[in-house]
Amino acid sequence: MRLYRIVYVLIEYSDGQCKTRVDYEADFEALAQASESKIVRTYSVIDKNVAQFDPCQVAAEILPAAANKKFQVILGLWAESYESEKAALLPVLTSKYGNTVYALTVGSESLYRGVSACDVFSAIDDARTTFGSIVKRIGTADSWNKFQDGTADPILTGDCPGPKPRPGVTFLLVNAFGYWQGQKINNATATYLDDLQQAMGHIQKLVGLNTVEIWNGETGWPGDNGSNYGEAEAGTQNEATFFQHGVCAALAWGINVFYFEAADETWKPKSVGDSKASADEQHWGALDASRTPKFKLTC
Repeated sequence: MRLYRIVYVLIEYSDGQCKTRVDYEADFEALAQASESKIVRTYSVIDKNVAQFDPCQVAAEILPAAANKKFQVILGLWAESYESEKAALLPVLTSKYGNTVYALTVGSESLYRGVSACDVFSAIDDARTTFGSIVKRIGTADSWNKFQDGTADPILTGDCPGPKPRPGVTFLLVNAFGYWQGQKINNATATYLDDLQQAMGHIQKLVGLNTVEIWNGETGWPGDNGSNYGEAEAGTQNEATFFQHGVCAALAWGINVFYFEAADETWKPKSVGDSKASADEQHWGALDASRTPKFKLTC
């Protein structure tokens, strides 16, 4: 199913605390008013990745909120802690949420961080067995270059140790950023689209495009008070420019785009790009921290 729309990455924390159903409902209301989005993406069921926080019960809070506001969720599970994620999701993901959960993704840039493709595939295959009667799309998300350079091939083909045959994964989120390539804003769109094209070109040669559903899993640009990265300059004007020129171009090309991210997150630590330099991710939202749009969110 291709919706050809812009959707948003929704983070599990608000002001350093785990979000509740009320928080998620407020997110959904703001996104619905500011854009045409009715789908969000998360990374974890019980996010433990920020050490100072207790685990967040993401699925238990976001699914009833999404159902109430008529949103869908691509619900993420960390591949590196898959068994804990699965255990937390089992009592929550019942058939009543079959229409609310558009897909599950197991792993978010796991290959980029050095996890083996077959370890990720094994977790995905278990998720298909465990949750496949409720959720029809179960896949993974990773950086564009891991699809382009063949690292992800065993995930697409199912060519991993274990029972044979096992089908390859057919739902893929491909992340690509002109910003994290250190590009000036006037070259960011070309770099972004070229990276997506390279990833999709390799996937097409390997398994064809008719058998897989591919989304741009993350893209974006930092606004005012964000960090510069190489020749990529932060600023809300550049963020709006990339949205209109880059995101909208991908949409016109026929790719669903997850914009990173829904709203500014002032609590977040710094992230590291391809050059190993660090930059903050506190000001990447399409909405500010009060959920007010920073620029036009439609193409």
